[in-house]
Amino acid sequence: MAIKHNNQIQKNHFRKDWQRRVRCHFDQPTKKIHRREVRKAKAAALAPRPVDKLRPIVRCPTIKYNRRVRAGRGFSLAELKAAGIPKLVAPTIGIAVDPRRANLSEESLAANVERLKAYKARLIVFPRKAGKPKAGDSKDVDAKDVVSSSNAALPFDRVAEAHSTIKKSDMPKAAEGGAYTFLRKARSEKRNQGAREKRARDAAEAEANKK
Repeated sequence: MAIKHNNQIQKNHFRKDWQRRVRCHFDQPTKKIHRREVRKAKAAALAPRPVDKLRPIVRCPTIKYNRRVRAGRGFSLAELKAAGIPKLVAPTIGIAVDPRRANLSEESLAANVERLKAYKARLIVFPRKAGKPKAGDSKDVDAKDVVSSSNAALPFDRVAEAHSTIKKSDMPKAAEGGAYTFLRKARSEKRNQGAREKRARDAAEAEANKK
C-alpha cells in the first residue's frame, strides 16, 4: 500500500558507500574512436558490398511531423513487384523488405519504385564462381575495380517538396475581436439562420396583410 503525503522514508541508507553505485562514463571520446574503427573494419571486410541496406522513403506520423520524410524499415511487396524485383531476391542484394507495410498513396509508391529502379541500375552482382555468371549476375566485372559505396549515395530531402514554409509577416491578419469571438459569432449565425429567415418572412407577410 502506498504511503500518503510527503512523509520521510524510513530505514533506507542511500548515503552508504554511494561511490560504488555511481557510474561515470569518462571513456566516451575513446569509445567514439573505437566505434569508428569498428565501422571501418566492417566496411573493409564486406567490401565491395555496402555496409547498410537500401531503405524506402516514408512519411513521419502525426500531424506535427507529417510534412517530413525519413528512411523506413523496408520496402513493401507492392513496391518490389512494381520495380520487378522478387521479394526473396531483394534481401540478397542489399534491399530491406517489410512485408507488413502497405502503401497508402500513389505518391509514396511511385517515389519508392523510382528509388528501387535507380538502385537496380547501379547494382553490380558478382557471380559466386568466377567466369560462371548466372541469371542476374553482372558480366565482365572485376571486384578489384569496383569501389565500395554506401547506400547513402541515394540521398533524399528530409522535407517533402509539396510543402513550403512561410514567414511570419506573410501570415493573415488576426480576426477582429479574436479568433474565439469570431468562431462563436459564426456558429451563432449558422444556428439561428433559419429562425431569423422565418421571422423575416412572417414580418413581411404581416406587413402585406395590413395593406
